[in-house]
Amino acid sequence: MNTKLHAVSDADGRPLSFFLTAGQVSDYTGAAALLDDLPKAQWLLGDRGYDADWFRDALEAKGIQPCIPGRRSRNEPVKYDKRRYRRRSRIEIMFGRLKDWRRVATRYDRCPTVFFSAIALAATVIFWL
Repeated sequence: MNTKLHAVSDADGRPLSFFLTAGQVSDYTGAAALLDDLPKAQWLLGDRGYDADWFRDALEAKGIQPCIPGRRSRNEPVKYDKRRYRRRSRIEIMFGRLKDWRRVATRYDRCPTVFFSAIALAATVIFWL
């Protein structure tokens, strides 16, 4: 069993909201699900998996400027702030802190609901530390 965790975090790398999908599902599904949960922000940092024109348009409609590098298969390269994109390491650190919890890292729970509750518990502790 494989799952993919999509997350929204603040500028300090604290987790705000999550969405769990099957591992083979595209990142666009997680992006669409978390679009309504986005807080007010100037920028959204995301990896190449979230590069889609409809997602960029939806972010700009909310007043958020996307900082997402373009997919390699794009015909026209997308401009993004490479210096700002380096701050995405805070998001990766947040995922690393979640994986410090052994139950989350090894995925002991087969049921997605129980696994998601373990993630929520870990995120609650991480948010306040």
